[in-house]
Amino acid sequence: MNASLLSTLVAALPRFAAGASLTVQLVTLSLLVGLVLATVVAVMRLSHLPPLRWLARGYIHVFRSTPLLVQIFLIYYGLGQFDAVRQSVLWPLLRQPYWCAIIAFTLNTGAYTAEIMRGGIEAVPHGQIEAAKACGMNGSLLFRRIVLPQAFRLALPAYGNEIILMLQGSALASTITLMDLTGVAKDIASRTYQPIEAFCLAGAIYLGMSFLITRGVQLAERRLSPARR
Repeated sequence: MNASLLSTLVAALPRFAAGASLTVQLVTLSLLVGLVLATVVAVMRLSHLPPLRWLARGYIHVFRSTPLLVQIFLIYYGLGQFDAVRQSVLWPLLRQPYWCAIIAFTLNTGAYTAEIMRGGIEAVPHGQIEAAKACGMNGSLLFRRIVLPQAFRLALPAYGNEIILMLQGSALASTITLMDLTGVAKDIASRTYQPIEAFCLAGAIYLGMSFLITRGVQLAERRLSPARR
């Protein structure tokens, strides 16, 4: 790497930092909203009411069976083709690539996380549920105090993988003009004609973020599992 290219990449570090910040925003917001959505869908998936089960199954099947890139394009480019959407109160959000990416990422991770949460809920020992009922707990209190905390603890390793996959998938935000980490790397590569160096630097930042996520999940597992301390 010559001195001129090195100085160019060093000068571009603030842009890489801004791109990484946007990536973190997209991933964090999508995961937070997606987790709430996934919990609701997982409960619907386990419901005794057939319409709720079918609705949850349909949503999960659609978003797990189609590429994330297609989902992003359909939301960003497709919804604007309908007059009803352009005239609705949601249009100020749907015409912005930032919110379209958030919506696509949220719906995608919500489908995958719903199945993870469903597995966690079903893995909660039935004896503990019966014991809680014997103590007078039932309904939403039983779900909040007994089922949901244990389900999340049991699902945490798989959910950690979903967080990393969501981080990797966020690179697709650059396809709808967002200057996230990958978007910045693409722009710098096109300006300097040195894509290897630009994308290696972006890859190193992604690697660092993935390492922090992995360590965070491991610490959360240890904290939530007293037997592993």
